[in-house]
Amino acid sequence: MFRPDWRWPLLLSCLPALAVAGQGCSEKMLTVETYRLALGTAAKVQQRLNEIASPVVVLGRMGQDLGKYGLRYTHAGLVYRQPDGRWRVAHLLNRCGSAESDLWYEGLGNFFLDDMFSYDAVAVVPPPAVAARLHARLQDGPLLHTLFSARYSMVAYPFNTRYQNSNTWVLENMAAAMADGRQLYTREQSQAWLQQQGYQPTELDLGPLTRLGGRMFKANIAFDDHPDALRFGNRIRTVSVDSIIHFVEGRGEGWRIEEIAGTQPRRY
Repeated sequence: MFRPDWRWPLLLSCLPALAVAGQGCSEKMLTVETYRLALGTAAKVQQRLNEIASPVVVLGRMGQDLGKYGLRYTHAGLVYRQPDGRWRVAHLLNRCGSAESDLWYEGLGNFFLDDMFSYDAVAVVPPPAVAARLHARLQDGPLLHTLFSARYSMVAYPFNTRYQNSNTWVLENMAAAMADGRQLYTREQSQAWLQQQGYQPTELDLGPLTRLGGRMFKANIAFDDHPDALRFGNRIRTVSVDSIIHFVEGRGEGWRIEEIAGTQPRRY
C-alpha cells in the first residue's frame, strides 16, 4: 500500500547527527530543486538496479553529514522489484516526533524526496539465495510484520526488543533471510542469530546531559533499552547503515556494495 512521506524528527541540537534513520520533522517547503535532485537520483538508482538484476537490494541514503563520526549513511530501506518490473521501497518510518512508527511502501522518488545532505546512495546487493528469500518476505505482508515493532526509538539497542528503528528493522529482516536452514519468526530470534554471527553495532559516546535531554524532551529517543553498564558509561550502541555494510562484507558470502552517485545540485 502506498503511503505519503512523513517528515522525520531531528535529534536535539546537543545530540550528534546519529547514524540512524530519519530526516528532519520540518515545515520547510520542498523546492523545485529538491524535486529535481530526488527524481534525478531515483532515475539513476533505478537504472543501476535494473543493471544489477537482483530482485531486492538494501538501499542506503545520506540524510545528514556524518563524516566527523566516521559514518556515511543515515537510513536504509529494502528495495524490491514488483511483478510489473517497477521498484518499490519498504522501510520503517517514525511518526513525526512520536514514540511510534509504521511500515511504508513507496516509489524510489519518495525515498529521496527530502532536504538531503547528499543524494548519493549505496546499494547492498545480497547473494542470489539470500536475495530470493528476502524478496519472498517482501511479497508476504503478514510475514514482513512479524519482525516489526511500532515502539520506536531513534537509538534503539540492537539486542533488545523494547524499541526498534528503521535500520534495526532492515537488519532483522536481513537476518531472517540469511539464516539458511533456520526459521526466525520473532525479533528475539533474529537478534540472537545476529549476536551469534558476530554483528557489531555502531557505538556512540554521548554525555550524560545529552542522554538526559534526549529522554526528557523527545518522545522518539529512549535509552532505557540499553544495558546499564553501557548507558551509565555514556556509550550508546545502535544499528547504522555502515555497521550493516561491515557485517555483510565480513561474511564472505558474495555480498556486493555499490555506491551510486546521485544527481548533484546546480552550481550558480
